[in-house]
Amino acid sequence: MSVNRLAAETSPYLLQHADNPVDWYPWGDEALARAREEDKPVLLSVGYAACHWCHVMEHESFEDDATASLMNEHFVCVKVDREERPDVDSIYMDAVVSLTGHGGWPMTVFLTPDGEPFFGGTYFPPEPRHGLPSFKQLLTAVADAWRDRRADIERDAGTITEQLRRAAQPSREPLSSSLLADAVRGLRGTFDPVWGGFGGAPKFPPASALEFLLRRDELELVTKTLDSMALGGMYDVVGGGFHRYSVDREWLIPHFEKMLYDNALLVPAYLHAWVVTGRARYREVVEQTCEYMLRELRLPGGAFASAQDADTEGVEGLTYTWTEDDDVPRELLQPFEHGRFVLRGELDEGTRARLLTEREQRPQPLRDDKAVASWNGLAVAALAEAGRRLGRADLVDAARACAEFVLGALSTPEGRLFRTWRAERARHAGVLDDYADVAHGLYELHVATGELRWLQEARRLALLATDLFGDDERGGFFLTPVDGEQLVSRKKVFDDHPTPSGNSMLAFVLLRLARLWGDDELERLAVGVFRFIAAQIPHAPSAFGHALCALDLHFAPPRELAVIGPPDSEVARRELAPFDPNAVIAFGPSDEVPLLRGKEAVDGRPAVYVCENFACRAPVT
Repeated sequence: MSVNRLAAETSPYLLQHADNPVDWYPWGDEALARAREEDKPVLLSVGYAACHWCHVMEHESFEDDATASLMNEHFVCVKVDREERPDVDSIYMDAVVSLTGHGGWPMTVFLTPDGEPFFGGTYFPPEPRHGLPSFKQLLTAVADAWRDRRADIERDAGTITEQLRRAAQPSREPLSSSLLADAVRGLRGTFDPVWGGFGGAPKFPPASALEFLLRRDELELVTKTLDSMALGGMYDVVGGGFHRYSVDREWLIPHFEKMLYDNALLVPAYLHAWVVTGRARYREVVEQTCEYMLRELRLPGGAFASAQDADTEGVEGLTYTWTEDDDVPRELLQPFEHGRFVLRGELDEGTRARLLTEREQRPQPLRDDKAVASWNGLAVAALAEAGRRLGRADLVDAARACAEFVLGALSTPEGRLFRTWRAERARHAGVLDDYADVAHGLYELHVATGELRWLQEARRLALLATDLFGDDERGGFFLTPVDGEQLVSRKKVFDDHPTPSGNSMLAFVLLRLARLWGDDELERLAVGVFRFIAAQIPHAPSAFGHALCALDLHFAPPRELAVIGPPDSEVARRELAPFDPNAVIAFGPSDEVPLLRGKEAVDGRPAVYVCENFACRAPVT
């Protein structure tokens, strides 16, 4: 069997396409140079390893000799893993959304040899259906247009590219805390009172929006959503952990892939709700989800894999679904398809363990075992805080090992971050999200361990991010570094769905560091982010959940906790136990962190200094 150029890549998604008859190139200068040399358009195909419809299109079109022959004759074909190259994906997804009104994966975009997009879409079937042309018809039509209407195509490509380069403008209006009340009102307006969440089907877990609502004491919206998601279906009641989304409004029938980032974001959401409400089910979900991450996603060396596939042996959900012949409680079976069922309801611990053992004997879904820096940062934050609050040293140890991996194998000798690691190779320059999420995780690891090193590393990466990604002229942060590859446009991304944008997370991290170091410049940089989204928040608050958490921190009265002594001291445990999301915390003694300077144990006993704006009350012992 012949292989194409993708055989030399590390991405599991690209390697899945290495034996296609398509003459695939990875993204890079070689492909664009060939397109210029042969005067052919580029066919860019973007997806990711756990994507069900990406597998479908590969099987139907990219494995088909006739289709591959058309692709190879008329185009230079380029495959991109969107998780490896979020910069490439983000630019061309914007183009597809502007051309078609919607986006998604697999994504197919046609580019000029200079990388300017002129046509695109998402999934195309092998035969015409649902109002879509077949993929072969599309290939022929685009090839004909390139030959016969070249001037029109180049004009359209120039117009689309100009739109992509049109930079968002920051608002000059003063920021007001009324934005937070407007956001709560907007979220209430789209809330599903029966099943929780926002809007109708399909439903994605809104972790960041729930964190914001918990800060605003909107418990009814938070608990209804968390309770409904945890019933089973989208939540895996047998093995723990959440699937990516549900196709219905009831969180019942999932799209079965499991992503590291969803689980790393839902752990803190359930953990904080448990702290506020004391509901045992929330603690259970946190522990089961952390255990799922350690069991299924943890890699040798301590990092975490990106995802597990939706399909097993080409069948969606095969590993996770049950039949009536299986020894499962009948009353928990909910119909899926082809005589298979998902489980919803309560399982006692013995039954759960038995079903998990049984399920582990089945064929398992493919695991995308590349480590993505930003998602590992989110995992460090989740495991560190869960370990701290639940008294689980094993979770804190897992967070520490992951942090060591990110600062080792996923970093350059100069201390910059790579985006991904797999097969002993780190690849691609880290983007804004990598620096912001890893800095966030390291801060949480400092709070969980009391070890100063993690706080110092969090600050180093955050300050490095302001240099690499900052826009001195307009404010906010670009997705790609100043010395990175020059694509057709350099973008800023502000949308917090499904993960916090690098802008939101870096603003959040900078605000915390500003309060620990008394550094107004860091606060000013964070405010620069808020100016870009202030006008959009009232119209689409669910798209800016994490930015709203950061804004809430910005408007909250500064409250700093300087802890002199270990995190497991009685006074530290007591003072840090409540849900106090706008407090910032540092452990000493240390003269390196301004908040900690001059603060000592009291009569040899650990002490907590509660400060507001660097004015501290008498220490608590």
